[in-house]
Amino acid sequence: LQTLAQALEKRVPDEDLRLVIEAIFESATEISEKIRTASVSPVGATNLFGDEQLAIDIICDHVLFKRLRNCPSVYGASSEEQPELLPLGGSGYVVSFDPLDGSSIVDVNWTVGTIFGIWPGDTFLGRTPRDQVVSGMVMYGPRTTMAIALPDGAHEFTLHGTTWLLNRPDLLIKPSGKLFAPGNLRATADHPKYKELVEFWRSNKYTLRYTGGMVPDVYQLLIKGGGVFCNPSSASAPAKLRVLYEVGPLAKLVEAAGGSSSDGSQSILDVQIESYEQKSQVCLGSKEEVDRFNSYMAQ
Repeated sequence: LQTLAQALEKRVPDEDLRLVIEAIFESATEISEKIRTASVSPVGATNLFGDEQLAIDIICDHVLFKRLRNCPSVYGASSEEQPELLPLGGSGYVVSFDPLDGSSIVDVNWTVGTIFGIWPGDTFLGRTPRDQVVSGMVMYGPRTTMAIALPDGAHEFTLHGTTWLLNRPDLLIKPSGKLFAPGNLRATADHPKYKELVEFWRSNKYTLRYTGGMVPDVYQLLIKGGGVFCNPSSASAPAKLRVLYEVGPLAKLVEAAGGSSSDGSQSILDVQIESYEQKSQVCLGSKEEVDRFNSYMAQ
């Protein structure tokens, strides 16, 4: 198996970009250890989006900013816990991230993760997620793994002690797959087309696999090689996933693996980012399944 350094030297010619990627892998190594021992109690505060913050949220956020601040290739970064561009003293790239996606399920010891996107330049606003050069997600489960979109495709690395090894190169999402992860099911109460789509999956004997954590729910599509994740919006249950920190990076990753993404009308990679708090409904996965989502949403 190739080590991280060997894999990056082969796949990422830009040395400055390699430094940013390595800083994120180092962060994931540290978070993987801390998440097993840190408190999951609320700290009596909320972030700017109104989400209740846990001690572990703040710890993970601090780890990533610390590592990125020490990387000379990082101009600045923005996180879901600190939704603004914070200059970090370097130059070349900016990084957006959700330090601990799945905070609402971490107290019951379910799988959670980190989501990130790396962008060239010194800003996020006025751009689209297609501008990301690298994106990925870390999953802290029975094993700690990272699925990452590099310039040559999508790959999975696994943490062995303190060493990252490339164990699944060239992840591929097939055009169709009968696995579904339907988020925001509350929207079916006043979104009849979403209700019909869920019934289509059920009546056609798709396999339901849904945890309520975006990282494991999307990650499984990469490993199983197909299926669909969606989180539609309705009047009573509006979209809550943010383009910069969650939807955009995962769309980049899924499309790098041959899958598709959509906000109901276009690829997520073509959604222009106007603000840090911008939200979107989303569908990710096999192309035929995402096309089906689009056809239902357009009715």
